[in-house]
Amino acid sequence: MEFKELDDFLGTHFIYTYDNGWEYEWYAKNDHTCCYRIHCGMVAGRWVTDQETYIVKIADGIYKVSWTEPTGTDVALDFMPNEKKVNGVIFFPKWVKEHPEITVCYQNEHIDLMHESREKYETYPKYVVPEFATISYIGKAGQNNDDVIAEAPYKGMTDDIRAGKYYDAEYHRLKK
Repeated sequence: MEFKELDDFLGTHFIYTYDNGWEYEWYAKNDHTCCYRIHCGMVAGRWVTDQETYIVKIADGIYKVSWTEPTGTDVALDFMPNEKKVNGVIFFPKWVKEHPEITVCYQNEHIDLMHESREKYETYPKYVVPEFATISYIGKAGQNNDDVIAEAPYKGMTDDIRAGKYYDAEYHRLKK
């Protein structure tokens, strides 16, 4: 599949691994929302749905997505799916680096805790993580598909997805 326009990107589900070894799963749910799971890294086990996101086409086949989380973490990602590359910068508040376990949850059910932690602990200096990543999976899930990111990450999940053992032909979870 060739990516060119913004509509080619929207509704796409990715798995990618940063050069530092952190594995992420990310879904462009629509033109203003993303969902993601973190499988490996400092906040492995964290997952989020319906994160308000700024998504734009920079050039043919190149997309910028950025958002600020309730934790105070800022994220900016450049997706180049035709090259199977992502360049990202994550700006973690000091408290997330020092207490990552607080964020390892389904964030949507713990927004108040994220806000409380952001106020309780120090936010500066930010822990800046600039990395390139390699995309190992691209799936056309369609826009607004709530089955794409619908449960906590588990060991081997990304392998199941890449092997075609997680979604059916309509991109719905096989096991619920």
